[in-house]
Amino acid sequence: MSTKKRRQREFVERESRILAKAWELLERDGLLKLQMSRLAEECEYSVGTLYHHFSSKEDMLLALATEQVSERLRLFEKVAQWQANTRDRMIGFLFADALFARREPLFFHLQQYITTPVIAAAISEERRQLAIEAHRPLAELFLSVVEEAQSNGDLGNTTLSPLQLGLGLWALAEGMHTLVHAEGLSEPYKVSSPYSLLLNHCHAWLNGHEWRPLYPLNDLQAQAELIDRVRREVFDVIPGVDAGVLFPQPAQGAL
Repeated sequence: MSTKKRRQREFVERESRILAKAWELLERDGLLKLQMSRLAEECEYSVGTLYHHFSSKEDMLLALATEQVSERLRLFEKVAQWQANTRDRMIGFLFADALFARREPLFFHLQQYITTPVIAAAISEERRQLAIEAHRPLAELFLSVVEEAQSNGDLGNTTLSPLQLGLGLWALAEGMHTLVHAEGLSEPYKVSSPYSLLLNHCHAWLNGHEWRPLYPLNDLQAQAELIDRVRREVFDVIPGVDAGVLFPQPAQGAL
């Protein structure tokens, strides 16, 4: 192995160790207490070494979030490979995202933090592009199902592109994640089943675009049965997946 390749490998391995320790500190001490000097001490590297890898703390936080994409992608791939109609697969993506949010709540706190305008402005263009590229396969899986629905007639006539359509569901999901992970924000409004509410809104959105088969919005039992089928047919091999916990079926009118 050449000296250059050896140094590149060592660089990657060192960065992986730094990020693993940073994640450990995040879990232990919380996001706002994470400092580069403390991280350097815990890693037994100099602060300069950390800044050789990351131009700022914000870059390091984005790198941490980007590392988590692989698990999210694994869940989305399972949905994309599911032998079901396109509408059910869209609900499968919703299930996958809610599952990931429940298993990795720290990721969503981190993502909320790094996407605030002040923090996002401090992120380097290089790290931003790396994050975009890491997320691209997620978007491609999602958009491929939208394109399939347009081509096979599952989706009604629309002037929107697959990306424009996808942004609608993405906005719904991201908005609910923000409410769920914002401490104390939804409690005063007694939103007892936020992801069940999101599911109902998504069905309304899909119905509005005439995405077949249509689902009656007042039939919560049918919605619950679809969610349970997603769990059984797509995520049954993953331990600890409980559709009733992710999407509890509320009483009629109690969403």
